Amino acid sequence: MSIITLTTDFGTGSPYVAALKGVILSINPAATIVDLTHAVPAQDIREGAMVLDEVADRFPEGTIHVVVIDPGVGTDRAIVYARIGRQQFIAPDNGVLSRVLARTMALEVIRLENPAYWLDQISTTFHGRDIMAPVAAHLSLGVDPRELGPVHVPLGQLEWPRPIRQHDRVEGTVLKIDSFGNLITNIDAQTLLGRPMDGRACIVCNIYETWGIYQNYAEQPRGTLIALIGSGGCLELAIVGESAAERLGIEPGEPVVVAWE
Repeated sequence: MSIITLTTDFGTGSPYVAALKGVILSINPAATIVDLTHAVPAQDIREGAMVLDEVADRFPEGTIHVVVIDPGVGTDRAIVYARIGRQQFIAPDNGVLSRVLARTMALEVIRLENPAYWLDQISTTFHGRDIMAPVAAHLSLGVDPRELGPVHVPLGQLEWPRPIRQHDRVEGTVLKIDSFGNLITNIDAQTLLGRPMDGRACIVCNIYETWGIYQNYAEQPRGTLIALIGSGGCLELAIVGESAAERLGIEPGEPVVVAWE
C-alpha cells in the first residue's frame, strides 16, 4: 500500500508540509500522498485526534497515516507505529490516537528506535520530517514494522467527556468548531436513540436555545439557529448560512443540554 496521509498543525501556507512530502517522495517516488488537514490549531492534540477519528477509516485498508501534532518534539516522548483496525499510524505517543483507539483496539504498536529508517541528520525540532516521514515512506515500500523498534505499550490516552443521559435530558459539551463555524458536540445519535427529535426537544447552549433536531440545514431560513445530526454522527448546532461560533461566541467546552418536557 503506497497511500500516505498527512495530518499536521503546520498551517496551509507552511513550507514544512512540502518538506514532509519531499522526504517521502525521495524514498518512494510512487507514493500517493493525501493531505487530511494542516489546519489543526497549533499544538491542539485533541483537534488532531478528532480529525483522525472522523476521517482515517474512510481510507483503503493499509493506508499509512502520518500525524505531526507534536508539542513534545525533542523530549523523551515516544514516536510510535500503530496498526489499529484496518489502518496504520505514525504519530507521537501523546494521546492523538486516543479516539481511534476508543473505537478499535491496537493490533500492533512499535516504538520507532531504528535510525536505519530515519534521515541521516535529526533535528530536535522537526521529527516529522526527519523520522516520521521517512519511516512512512519505507513502510510503503514494504518494510516490516517489527524492524522499526521494540513493542511499545500502553499508548497514551486523553480524557474525553461523555454525554450524560438522564430521564428527561442529555447533558453534553461542544467538542469542536468545524470549518463552517458549526458547533460539534459529544452527543451522538445513539445517545439520542428513542427520544423525540421533533419540536418537543429543546437544545440549549449558553443562553441560546432552539427546538427540534432537523435533517439538514435547508429546513430553516438563513440566520436561524438549528440543531441536527451531522455527517460525523453527532449533534451539532449551526446557524443557517453563517458561523454559529462567531455569531454566538461559543467555544469548545461549552455545555449543551437536550431536554424534553
